[in-house]
Amino acid sequence: MTIASIDGPRIAPANGGQADSLVILCHGYGADGNDLIGLAPYWQNLLPGTAFVSPNAPQRCEMSPMGYQWFGISRLDPQEMYRGVLGAAPILDQFIDQELAALGLDESRLALVGFSQGTMMSLQVGLRRAKCPAAILGYSGALAGPERLAEEITVRPPILLIHGDEDEMLPVERMHAAVAALGQAGLDVQWHVSRGMGHGIAPDGLRLGGEFIHRALMK
Repeated sequence: MTIASIDGPRIAPANGGQADSLVILCHGYGADGNDLIGLAPYWQNLLPGTAFVSPNAPQRCEMSPMGYQWFGISRLDPQEMYRGVLGAAPILDQFIDQELAALGLDESRLALVGFSQGTMMSLQVGLRRAKCPAAILGYSGALAGPERLAEEITVRPPILLIHGDEDEMLPVERMHAAVAALGQAGLDVQWHVSRGMGHGIAPDGLRLGGEFIHRALMK
């Protein structure tokens, strides 16, 4: 079966040299790679040797034709979300393989970052790789299929989940539920709530996320 290919904007290492690590940023529903690649400049001082790439999701968005979606969502139904991440996972998996191979890196030099639907994808794919990524950072997201995690998980990277307490799209309770399920599966999971923040990334979350990736990649 042919797997759809994806691509998106890139930012080369700030030091001008060969990339020694890779951050893949997975955007949310209705956005595109240009939306999340904007995080890279905030983190480049911490990660001067890191390459950044933010692929456009494989489907045009049903609700916002100018944007993309990893999968369609008619409602925030748990089974629908799990079917969605399951369907899109091979596409992101293949993209990760291609990007690592192109840079001559392995998963120990990879951090996956997601926002909203992109967090669901990063957790789905990152926890089921053959080799363990250095870290997974998720903003304003959720864990799809938590009841299946224990039987499907193959690796246990450190995870940081960050969420706004005024998120109207995915309530902060989604983050707390994900933290509980990930912890029960034996993962090292940290979390942070950005006070007064809706469905977005607050300055404190941006700072904490960059520091988390830096610690994971600079070991």
